Amino acid sequence: MDLIKIAEQAYAEQTTAEREEKKFPTFKSGDTVTVAYRIKEGNKERIQQYRGVVIKIVGHGDQKRFTVRKMSENIGVERIFPLNSPFIESIVLNKVGKVRRAKLYYLRKLTGKKARIKEKRV
Repeated sequence: MDLIKIAEQAYAEQTTAEREEKKFPTFKSGDTVTVAYRIKEGNKERIQQYRGVVIKIVGHGDQKRFTVRKMSENIGVERIFPLNSPFIESIVLNKVGKVRRAKLYYLRKLTGKKARIKEKRV
């Protein structure tokens, strides 16, 4: 009987640790964010800073995902991040964009100054 109680207590501690969510800033499409993402390469681990524009946010609750687009040597690179991923160390909101739609797929066709998003004044 004692073994069962110990297992239940360990399970309860594990679930509370999993439920403890990290606090991220609220952001929306058009905002420029920096995502600190933990990457495992072999037996080493490092944190990669991924800075770009949020072009869409989909899902709800703990299934929410957001796509970040950045230009890397004149090539557009997009990456999808699950918001509840344990590999996300932090999210920093750099700029608040002024856009009128939720999905910014039109940015894929634009280059240079046309691809810029105006910054919202506070």
